[in-house]
Amino acid sequence: MAGSISLLEFSLVIFIQIMTHCHSSITTCLPEKHAALFILGDSLFDNGNNNYINTTTSYQANYPPYGETFFKYPSGRFSDGRMIPDAVAELAKLPILPPYLHPGHVEYVYGVNFASGGAGALRETSQGMVIDLKTQVSYLKNVKNLFSQRFGHAIAEEILSKSVYLFNIGANDYGSLLDPNSTSVLLPVDHQGFVDIVIGNLTDAIKEIYNIGGKKFGFLNVPPIGCSPAIRILVNNGSTCFEEFSAIARLHNNALSKRLHELEKQLKGFKYSVMDFYSAFSQVFNNPTKYGFKVASVGCCGSGPYRGVDSCGGNKGIKEYELCDNVNEHLFFDSHHLTDRASEYFAELIWNANRTVTSPYNLKQLFEL
Repeated sequence: MAGSISLLEFSLVIFIQIMTHCHSSITTCLPEKHAALFILGDSLFDNGNNNYINTTTSYQANYPPYGETFFKYPSGRFSDGRMIPDAVAELAKLPILPPYLHPGHVEYVYGVNFASGGAGALRETSQGMVIDLKTQVSYLKNVKNLFSQRFGHAIAEEILSKSVYLFNIGANDYGSLLDPNSTSVLLPVDHQGFVDIVIGNLTDAIKEIYNIGGKKFGFLNVPPIGCSPAIRILVNNGSTCFEEFSAIARLHNNALSKRLHELEKQLKGFKYSVMDFYSAFSQVFNNPTKYGFKVASVGCCGSGPYRGVDSCGGNKGIKEYELCDNVNEHLFFDSHHLTDRASEYFAELIWNANRTVTSPYNLKQLFEL
């Protein structure tokens, strides 16, 4: 990228220019109803944080052909272009949010992205290779401290109370339930008990954010994880989804809905939005042409049956890989992650879908509260 400036860098420059016109109070440079967006989660949300940690290429997407369409360079997103939070930020009329670990001078009043590819709600998930949820929340606390130092405690509290906290977490935790000696078999453990532990860790994160001022929370529930190309090829060479694995996602989603309903009763001012990612994804997967896609079960980039072997980019131990001709026809970009076009589609559902998809509020309504 020598001699040119990336879209992310351009957004940061414009944002810093806006911020230089702020003087005694943040309210002089932000709209009265301004709400920031803070992103927490895993590789469906990571916009480059894993570029800046000591990890392996298996947890990074900072090489071609990632980023080939929208950004024209590999930004660290596990996609050919944008991730869901990028499209959500656009709908909220916010700038593209920077990754928290970006080494440049970054302002946070419009929000920031803490997500990390491979992360889970459990510290043990990919431990040492990713930024777990608890650490992501600690980064948010750092941001609050910066707000307090710059604007004073009262304005910092106001920013956090108006902000929206969008989560996508859990799927990677359940990957640990796959028997490493026979990956098409789930370990004989209490799946509901394991789900309860994951939900417990997520609850702790929510309460930590609430305790520092957060009131408005958005969630994607866990999609049918047994239907990604990478998991499909573990069962009958990809001819069917791994239904037992997706069943764990349904346990998680039921527990998540119950827990959020409880928190709404327990925590004053707590508001939330849950997008039924499981159902919305299943509808596209089962009938792609109805939603403008041609290929739902085969990744655009990868190798092996259904391009389910995680070899996109040739940097994960397998050099050879295939790349589709028209990425916009695909639901999956690689063996696990969505295309730019799919991310945009699901972001629109998160933003303004009716209560059958996103409830009790959609994200647009949550921003306006």
